[in-house]
Amino acid sequence: MVFVPLYDNNHLKFIPFQATTWSLIAVNVAVFIWQQTIGGDAQTAIDYGAGVIPASLFGEAKLPPDLVLTRPEFTLVTYMFLHGSFWHLAGNMMFLWVFGDNVEDAMGSIRFLVFYLLCGIAAGLAHSLANIGSEAPLIGASGATAGVIAAYLMLYPRVKVWVLAFARIPLRLAAWFVILSWIVVQFLFLFFGSDGSTALWAHIGGFAAGIVLIPIFKRRGQPLFAAGRPN
Repeated sequence: MVFVPLYDNNHLKFIPFQATTWSLIAVNVAVFIWQQTIGGDAQTAIDYGAGVIPASLFGEAKLPPDLVLTRPEFTLVTYMFLHGSFWHLAGNMMFLWVFGDNVEDAMGSIRFLVFYLLCGIAAGLAHSLANIGSEAPLIGASGATAGVIAAYLMLYPRVKVWVLAFARIPLRLAAWFVILSWIVVQFLFLFFGSDGSTALWAHIGGFAAGIVLIPIFKRRGQPLFAAGRPN
């Protein structure tokens, strides 16, 4: 990850508190803590039962009965609340914390929740279509948060964001530069090599969904590409 977002100073205008953003973070953290308490084998079983398995979603592959927790199509929602490691969770929640509050403000809390879930579903579908025979479970909120990142880019591209460059150097950069750097890295890994541990198509699918959905979900009168508070 080239830039890790830390903080922006883009104040809320319409809502008094980012209830959905904080609720999503709280649920993800709570689920992760629960995952750590159930043990390795049980945790793997949850990943298979609630993660998106492309070969089950679009193919004929079936899980053993003792691993089935829900219908394959419902895993397009459940998968985005599971994480494989602390850093997997922390990275996704940091992006959601920095960018989610202003996107929620621009939509309203309920609409933001629907937007977030739709971006996550689109990410799961994109990953599954790109890996249609895979029996490995997809888990994590990165596709949904990619949609939030895309929405922030469309709403507040010129707002300055504090980031850690290469996880070491604090810098204050325009949001458009941080976010476009992130999406460029996704395509570079996609076309020039990745170890397969990162669901790149999920990131790209969630990002694309965010671009498409933001004009529909934003408040009436909320401009796109607004200046925000560049400070």
